Amino acid sequence: MAFRFSATLLLLPIIIGQALAADLYFDLPVTNAIVAPDGFPRSAIQAGPFPGLNIVAMKGDTLHINVTNELHDLTMRQSTSIHWHGLFQARTGSEDGPAFVNQCPIAPGQYYQYNFGLAEQTGTYWYHSHLSVQYVDGARGTLVIYPDDPLKHLWDVDDAGTIITLADWYHTPAAEAMEKFARDGHEPVPDSGLINGIGRYVGGPEVPWAVVNVEAGKRYRLRVVNIAAYAGFTFSIDGHSFDVIETDGIETRPRTVSSFDIFAAQRYSVVLTANQPVDNYWIRAPMVLKGGSDTLDPNNVKAILRYSGAPAVDPKTNQLVLQKGGGLREYELQTLIKPGAPGGDAPADRVIDLDFDAAGPGLWEINGIPYVPPTLPTLLKIINGATLESDFTTPEHTFVLKPNQVVELRIHGSNHGMAHPFHLHGHAFDVIKSASGPVNYVDPPRRDVVAVEKGGVIIRFLTDNPGPWFLHCHIDWHLEAGLAVVFAEAPEEQRIGNQSGIITPEWRALCPAYLALPKDKQ
Repeated sequence: MAFRFSATLLLLPIIIGQALAADLYFDLPVTNAIVAPDGFPRSAIQAGPFPGLNIVAMKGDTLHINVTNELHDLTMRQSTSIHWHGLFQARTGSEDGPAFVNQCPIAPGQYYQYNFGLAEQTGTYWYHSHLSVQYVDGARGTLVIYPDDPLKHLWDVDDAGTIITLADWYHTPAAEAMEKFARDGHEPVPDSGLINGIGRYVGGPEVPWAVVNVEAGKRYRLRVVNIAAYAGFTFSIDGHSFDVIETDGIETRPRTVSSFDIFAAQRYSVVLTANQPVDNYWIRAPMVLKGGSDTLDPNNVKAILRYSGAPAVDPKTNQLVLQKGGGLREYELQTLIKPGAPGGDAPADRVIDLDFDAAGPGLWEINGIPYVPPTLPTLLKIINGATLESDFTTPEHTFVLKPNQVVELRIHGSNHGMAHPFHLHGHAFDVIKSASGPVNYVDPPRRDVVAVEKGGVIIRFLTDNPGPWFLHCHIDWHLEAGLAVVFAEAPEEQRIGNQSGIITPEWRALCPAYLALPKDKQ
């Protein structure tokens, strides 16, 4: 992979702190390749090397990421777009990535350079295709912004070796699986689960487990990222507890637990102290989903925590040994920096109820409307003058939000036996009420993906970032089936003023190139 920056330039911000923010350049080819992460070979999509290039930056850097579309497999979507999950994209909503909300897709054989600043954001993020269900086929990777962190005295090691990705994996191309979902209404069940791109399926070969190496006595910041399209996971490490210190890029007050549930697109950082006897220990991440298949053992999603000096053998540890802290309850998390929901416990400026349910096989709706993407992106319509909700069609399901208001979303509905991880683009939000637990305006958890289970959730955010921002279920099958709305936040401010969007000729050229394609190339 070609990185168009010098090693000196990359290291300077690490050495001297934030005195020098850098322009970082990355090449990210999106290609088809035969991969076999669980031993079953299939054509897939990779962003850089499988299971995805890890993009590394420092707070305040500006990223220039050249995405080249080299896709050619006709069983998968030929065009592509990339979403930089969790990044706010202030003034750069054009770079957020969701197809037909923020851009037209990149045509095959073409490229687009995403350019955006990181501002004050730090923490654990990821990126993925945001066109139809394309990221199910593998188009995803991690993005870490290393900070001058107020909690960094808690750990000794935080590097590429402490990033842990959790994924579901399918042997069938996503487009084919989506067509079946549209016929029978049953969410496609993955064939295996992967940790750091490695897993096993029932009846398949015994692929060697992924290994996370530690040294006795040291403290490690593990960045756990759920890059799955459907499954949640329950993460634990035999014989160990750890302290949760980050949720979705937001620092939290340390909380000791022995396990946590992590739903699609969520991220947690935990500090693990290697204080057990030198040995091998199972890292476990059993899958949480509805349905089953002949190839999936949802409990056989594992990796190895290996102490330096331990033999290279599989662990013999038992997860039934109870560890300190128990399982994490989301409502107990407390934001570390500037805690408190916008507006406190005063009434919000606008309250929006979002009631969702299945509307038929492979079809989901919010407030009776399944979202259908338009032909031209929402952002382009806003640039061209769209200002009122009536300027958008009913299937676009677009809410226009006024600037600098406290918006409260009450998300509830039928969960059909599963948790629905809802993600809001352009913002982190305060979880006033989780699926369980009391209402909390004082120091609630803050994040960008929340699991909506029976009973619903209440979240709040401040409309201080003009742009068209998607809110959707991050079960990719459900997003494609219509489980989404769009917030057109401060349309006039997107066009003029010091928060107006940066629109380039290259961005404008995406739609003509895409719309000229035959259907099988889109």
